Amino acid sequence: MSDVQNSLSLSKRIDSVSPSATLAVDIKAKQLKASGVDVVGFGAGEPDFPTPEPIVEAAIEAAKDPKNHRYTPTAGLPELRQAVAAKTLRDSGYDVDPSQVVITNGGKQAVYETFQVLLDPGDEVILPTPFWTSYTEVVKLAGGTPVTVFAGPEQDFIPSIDAIEAAYTPKTKAIVLNSPANPSGAVWSRAQVRVLGEWAIKRGVWVISDEIYEHIVYDGVETAHIGAVVPQVRDQLVVLNGVAKSYAMTGWRVGWLIAPEYVAKAATKLQGHLTSNVDNVAQRAALAAVSGPLTAVAQMRTAFDRRRHLIVDALNSIPGVSCNMPKGAFYALADVRDLLGKPLGSSHDSFTSSAELAGALLSQAHVAAVPGEAFGAPGYLRFSYATADELIVEGMRRLRDWVVSA
Repeated sequence: MSDVQNSLSLSKRIDSVSPSATLAVDIKAKQLKASGVDVVGFGAGEPDFPTPEPIVEAAIEAAKDPKNHRYTPTAGLPELRQAVAAKTLRDSGYDVDPSQVVITNGGKQAVYETFQVLLDPGDEVILPTPFWTSYTEVVKLAGGTPVTVFAGPEQDFIPSIDAIEAAYTPKTKAIVLNSPANPSGAVWSRAQVRVLGEWAIKRGVWVISDEIYEHIVYDGVETAHIGAVVPQVRDQLVVLNGVAKSYAMTGWRVGWLIAPEYVAKAATKLQGHLTSNVDNVAQRAALAAVSGPLTAVAQMRTAFDRRRHLIVDALNSIPGVSCNMPKGAFYALADVRDLLGKPLGSSHDSFTSSAELAGALLSQAHVAAVPGEAFGAPGYLRFSYATADELIVEGMRRLRDWVVSA
């Protein structure tokens, strides 16, 4: 490469990052739909319900108010930060000060900023695996090194503390806790959360607790919030959350992080150079969401619960496919390892990876699922059941027909 070409190259930092696999599947599915192909999409984790009407009305009123047409504090509207603190007490069971809250442009920005302000080059972050696809990439963007600790369906996708301890090195700076979890739907018990918190205190590492699915749990299971279960860990705890999943507000782009005040100030400083304040109309909508009742959330959860059984029962009826019943979120992580290397579909092709299998499933059966490679879990496919019942039935019929037609 010439000196001129070298000077015009991309940074090694961005070249080390992979595109979002979930968004890539969703984009390809939408492109096929736009060309007239009837695709059943299980790719993106996006509730198919409209945002509850009172939240929309709050946004309409906010758009009419000129005070929302101007810059506001970078860390978020003071009343929204206060409301998030109050919501944390209501839902998580412990006090935080509004000064610890930073409102972000969606939950992803909260994730990004957290690792940017905590990590130095070479720092390691332990990721219980299967993990949400963006964790590894955001860690790498901050100069860190992801360290994965895999746990399979026989462990309900939750690694033991011994496995986590085996991954610890003097370079370990943080561990990520995502419960309820994407992509597996696993929910850590209070006992498991307590052990993890006590381990983090002993080892002196940060706990990054992603609680975006906290309200989406089933069968009487409760989300164990580590800040309440292990109060002593709060000095080394960053909580990530937002309105996207619980309130069907993915497009509104409002999330937040809750951290020790000096960390929140550092994230605010970074955000000041990134995006300044979050859109004020969306913040007013989020204020209505977190301040209001959880009635709409409960109604959506009831629908997700029904769909959970529908899709898992269908997956487990397909030869070569097995799937644990998720306890939370709205994803089914199906084990398709027994399908690899076997002839599938009308073309009788065989595949060596779940990534190849997912590509063929989309192109041949017109069913979109995310391959497990995106989550550190090759041999699995993730299906989002945040979609209509009839689409689940049709998509599972297509999958079954595609598998057994060979």
